[in-house]
This record gives sequence, C-alpha cells and structure tokens, in this order.
Amino acid sequence: MPLYEYTGSDRSGANVRNSVDAESIKAAKAKVKKLGVMILSIEEKKVAKGIGAKLFPTLSGSGSVNVRQLSVSTRQFASLIKANIPLVDALSALVDQTDSQKLRSTWADVRQQVNEGISLREALARHPKVFAPFFINMVESGEASGTLPLVLQRLADFMESQVKLRQKISSAMTYPLIMALIGGGLMLGIFTFVIPKIAVIFTNMNKKLPWYTEAIMNFSFFLTNYWWALIIGAFAIVFFVRQYYSTPTGKVKKDQLMLNLPIFGDIVRAVAVTRFARTLSTLLIGGVPLVTALGIVKSVVDNEVLARAVAEARDNITEGQSISEPLKRSGQFPSLLIHMISIGERTGELSPMLEMVAENFEDQVNSKVERMTSLLEPMMIVFMGLSVGIIVMAVFVPLLQLQQIK
Repeated sequence: MPLYEYTGSDRSGANVRNSVDAESIKAAKAKVKKLGVMILSIEEKKVAKGIGAKLFPTLSGSGSVNVRQLSVSTRQFASLIKANIPLVDALSALVDQTDSQKLRSTWADVRQQVNEGISLREALARHPKVFAPFFINMVESGEASGTLPLVLQRLADFMESQVKLRQKISSAMTYPLIMALIGGGLMLGIFTFVIPKIAVIFTNMNKKLPWYTEAIMNFSFFLTNYWWALIIGAFAIVFFVRQYYSTPTGKVKKDQLMLNLPIFGDIVRAVAVTRFARTLSTLLIGGVPLVTALGIVKSVVDNEVLARAVAEARDNITEGQSISEPLKRSGQFPSLLIHMISIGERTGELSPMLEMVAENFEDQVNSKVERMTSLLEPMMIVFMGLSVGIIVMAVFVPLLQLQQIK
C-alpha cells in the first residue's frame, strides 16, 4: 500500500507533519481529514528500490517493519496501558515515539480505527503484514480477559527472544561466511589470472601432461572463456530448484532435507522446536484456546514436515485426544518435548512445561551453533589449504619435470 506524507495544522493550530498509508491519494486525504488535520500538502512518498528491494521486499526498503522495532513499540504500549492511559491516547503516544515510518503510519491508522469504535484486535487485523496472527489473537485474548498490559509484555518478551536467537545464529555464521568468500575469491583469482599464464608455458612444452594438470587447465580455460555459461547455468538451476521447492511436494522434500543435514539439521530442528514451544506457551498464557493456538503455531515452526505433525495434533485435540501422541508418531520431535508435553497435559501445567522446553532447546541451539562454528573454521582452513596444494602440485610438478629434463 502506498505511503503518503502530509503537512497541515490540527484543531489547535499546531503544525503537523506525518504520513499515512492508503490505496490512493483521495483515500489518504480522507484519512487525514478524519484525524482532524487541515491539509496544506500531501504527496506519495517515493522509495527508491534497488535489485535487493525488488527481490526481497520484506528484507529491504525504508518502509519495512522489523521484529525489533515492533517489540520495542509493543513494550512501550504495554507500559502505557499499565499506567491506565486511555487506549487512544496510548496509541497517539506510540505514533509520536515510533522511529519507523511504516510502523508510525500503522499505529496512526490503528488509532483512527479504534477512535471510530472498532476493537483493537480488529484494527490490528487490518495490517496483516505488520501484526502476525499470534499477535492479533493474543491481543484479542488480553482485551477479553482484561490482561492486555500483561499480554503485550509477553508479546514483547517473545519477539525479543526470537531476535536474540536469530542474532546469535547470524553472528556465529559471519566468520565462516567471510572465510568462504575469501577462499572463493582466492580460487577464482588463481583460475582466471595465474593458471592461464602457466598454460601458455605448458602449450609451448609440447609434452603430455598428467591428467590432473589437464583437468585444471581445461577448467581454467572454460572459466575464463565461458564464464557467461556458468552464470546462466547457475541462475537456471536456482530458478528451477526454487520453482520445485515452491510446490507442496517440493517444500516437504526441502524441509525434510534440511532436517537430515549433518550438524546443521540438528540446529534447524532445535530452532523449530524452540519456536514451537515458546510460541505455544506464550499463546496459552495469553488465554488463547489450545486448538486456535496450535493452528497459529503450525505456521511459526516454518518447516512443512513439522507443521504437518502439529496439524495432526490439532485435529486430535478437536477429537478429544492428546497432543503428544501425534507428535510422537511423526518421529520428528525430540523425546524431551514429547515427555514434557505429556506431563503438562496430565498435570494441567502445559504452558510452564513448554516454557521449560523452549529454554532448554534455546540453550541447545547456542551450544550446537558454537560447536558447528568451531568445526567449520578448521574444516574450511584445511579445505582451502588442500585446494591450493592440489593446484600447486598439478601446476608445478610438470614444471619441475621439465627442469629435470633440461
């Protein structure tokens, strides 16, 4: 939805400068007038979009809302409501305090809708790109039970825990990624600049070369002369693989492959279990019914194989059965999770048990990521050393043989 910037004056005569999202400039003017603002100027905000913004619109662009921004804003919202500030005034304070332009305009629209008499839950639901289903359902539960400040606080805690988890994984992978880029750049330089010059010497030798030397020379020739074919081939492979993985069957295959990868698969599973347990615990504490909560959690685990097991568990609940059995039958969830859920179901303490599981697996994620990083670093150094060593041997052994003949 386009974003429109406007300037004007409110009923007290004070200058106003803000933004609002709307389908058209006419709709934007109507929204601004409902806020009691006399418009002096209004125009659509133009956001320059590079290749990254076009390919990954949710990851780039000045109008996007990230989880950290939303968690900070949600915590502020909780504090304002806890201080018994009226809902509309609390939303006005959020509009003033929020740095993100997109989030500011979202809160402004929510304030307008609430001011017109609709519930906070309905107002939030009109912005599905900003507020996830679990956020909206928890707010609805908080409104109904009168525990909105507590629910908002728990939502902020949940989002911050997810941000920290993502940051830990990203920071742990930074060094191996840099090493891979340096190694790739080094190998590319050797094959495109060094080996072609040595190939000229071998051609003048007019002597049969070892098979491994010929293989390296041929690859270097192909890389320097037909690099465009490699690029086209790489893009074609990526395109067709992504197309296949976008199908239901392909998505299941991809997610199963991710779970089965050595070392990395354990981390993927642990992260999914952490999300499952913490999200379900947060929803249950917020008063969301179990069946509804499982339906929301199904999309949070972000793995089709695990999501199908969660969907089966939800169906079991509607039929009066337990959650733990279908999760156990799937063979995809750790025994600790199954055991803790089973105990929670019997004792009526499902939410605390899930929170304990989430903390346990979050610790496991940290330790697994550290172990993977500690393994990757020496492995990459050894791989780079072996690669360079093989190339040096393939190139210089024939040269040494030539010197001996002379």
